[in-house]
Amino acid sequence: MPFAFLILVVEAAVPTGRVAAPAIDLAAIDRKVIPGDDFDAFSNGRWQEAAQIPADKSVMSPFQDLTDLTRERIATLIKDSATRASGDQVASKIGEFYSTFMNEKAIEAAGLMGLTPSLERIDAIADKKELAKELGATVRADVDALNSTNFQTSNLFGLWVVQALDDPQHYAPYLLQGGLSMPDREYYTSEDKKMAELRAQYRAHVFAMLKLAGIAKADLLTDGIVGLETKIAQAHATRAESNDVKAVAVWKRDDFPKNAPGLDWEAFFEGASLSKPPRFFVWHPAPTRGIAALVGGEPLEVWKAWLTFHAIDGAAPFLPRAFVNQRFEFYGKALSGTRTLRERWKLGVDFTDLALGDAIGQLYVKKYFSPEAKAKLELMVAQLLKAFAARIDRLEWMSAATKAKAKEKVSTLVVGVGYPDTFRDYGGLQIVRGDAVGNSLRAKLHDYRYAVAKLDRPVDRHEWWMTPQTVNAVNLPLQNAMNFPAGMLQAPFFDLSFDSAVNYGSIGSVIGHEISHSFDDSGSQFDAHGVLTNWWSPDDLAHFEAAGETLALQYDAYEPLPGLHLNGHQVLSENIADVAGLATAYDAWKSSLEGTLAPEVSGKGFTADQRFFLAYAQHNRVKAREMAVRARLVSDTHAPGRFRTQTVRNIDAWYSAFNVKKGQRLFLEPAERAQIW
Repeated sequence: MPFAFLILVVEAAVPTGRVAAPAIDLAAIDRKVIPGDDFDAFSNGRWQEAAQIPADKSVMSPFQDLTDLTRERIATLIKDSATRASGDQVASKIGEFYSTFMNEKAIEAAGLMGLTPSLERIDAIADKKELAKELGATVRADVDALNSTNFQTSNLFGLWVVQALDDPQHYAPYLLQGGLSMPDREYYTSEDKKMAELRAQYRAHVFAMLKLAGIAKADLLTDGIVGLETKIAQAHATRAESNDVKAVAVWKRDDFPKNAPGLDWEAFFEGASLSKPPRFFVWHPAPTRGIAALVGGEPLEVWKAWLTFHAIDGAAPFLPRAFVNQRFEFYGKALSGTRTLRERWKLGVDFTDLALGDAIGQLYVKKYFSPEAKAKLELMVAQLLKAFAARIDRLEWMSAATKAKAKEKVSTLVVGVGYPDTFRDYGGLQIVRGDAVGNSLRAKLHDYRYAVAKLDRPVDRHEWWMTPQTVNAVNLPLQNAMNFPAGMLQAPFFDLSFDSAVNYGSIGSVIGHEISHSFDDSGSQFDAHGVLTNWWSPDDLAHFEAAGETLALQYDAYEPLPGLHLNGHQVLSENIADVAGLATAYDAWKSSLEGTLAPEVSGKGFTADQRFFLAYAQHNRVKAREMAVRARLVSDTHAPGRFRTQTVRNIDAWYSAFNVKKGQRLFLEPAERAQIW
């Protein structure tokens, strides 16, 4: 989904025999490092030295420590559902989806049977009109693709249904570029040696998949598929271009044939069940024109081969083991550097959760998210919103008129904590015992139909875009709303037993981060109603943009891998949110003390202020394989964790907390610190 801002989730490992997470991991701290030289190495250095990335992981971080714990809990809920399935239709669907996926013997026996209808339909395509209809039929609303505005999907286009940019009362369809299997256009176009190697490995993967499926002339078809996909990538917008919401075009239905000739748009919209909407928001106008031209200009047989490969590749996790292994060889080993495939039960839990997330979420919050935790977190959110509004009041550079508009946004933010008021209904989703591929395809279609059906309903600003068990958080500028799922609101990020310094430094900074996304370089373009409009005075906007440039330059200097620097503008939105969110969390924490001194935690050796910043640093720690880092540098809007930790160098209170002095590597003169909000 474009224009949604998240805390990044990356793969990690949790040891068996898990114990309760400590508030501060004292064993991780490297006291030989001076905090002012490298705060990440000071806070996490010994952890970095000791941590061993498991063979089935590409990275380690607290986010997936918690994700793995959540997966284990969900596995228990799924098994409980299976035992009571006879009297509960939803429980039956949860149990059947999972048990069908776990029945590898039946999957081996079925072979490609579940995929046969799709392959036969593709093979029967006789002309470009039928091709357009099939391309439309493959469009999906991939909510799990929330990790970027680039919306990578192997379907030719992606669909997002949310309120219109110019009308907060009505939903609208947004069309987004797609068609790629690798994470970003750079994987197809970059001259970097590693990227060239990956392209060769991708070609081998396409060939291997076609051979496994018994497709004739696999070698010849592979050349056509990879060549076509490379042309699609060349038509794609870059990461920076995708971030520019002002570039989004509004096209009426009749505009498509003349604006993007080559694709039979009426047939496409018919296949996509989008015959009613009178207009579309085209997130990527130039790529849409380029892709449509390719549909018209490239041979029909090449497109049919492309569709065939993507049908097989997308269904591979639900096919016999040879397909599963081959898919992992490329997407796991080559792209991410992961050495071994995850255990089958973990994959089964993840796919079941993806298919029936809200149903599982209802069970999850009943067992794992207490009313006491919800009440405490709602209080923290209120305190953080109040602290952000107070920071607006104190801005010396902002005019009164712009301040009033900014504070209106704060006061009207719709915040969901833990879980939504209403949950999705899965009554229309058919789960069939023994049909693993079909269950997956029907679940994705059910999600798509749910999205399209919103076009006939009034806008719900309380709509959630994450399931309650998700270990993440999101800001939605078009709704002027935020979701904080219960999955994120657990140790090591939050616990009722933690002292307030730790809770505010960790989950408080996450909440502050999401609030701040409403006011970063992108979110700030939307008003309190989610309408794309300029509510800034010219002088205020110029000052804000200059402050953003200061932060972008700061991050341009960071070098995660030899010769590979961060792109400060690519990660600017997230970095603005990190700086402003951390500053807001610190203010809210101090305000929550109501003028009293923060209680010290005996025997820990750190002041309350130090614990606040250590909590922030330790929840950002990440250890990653090189290929995972490379992927992130190309395709992600978040900086790697160790550079997010260095955000502290822009916070005045950090300097006094750790006695940071001039001459230390992270020291910035007060005038050089990025003070944005």
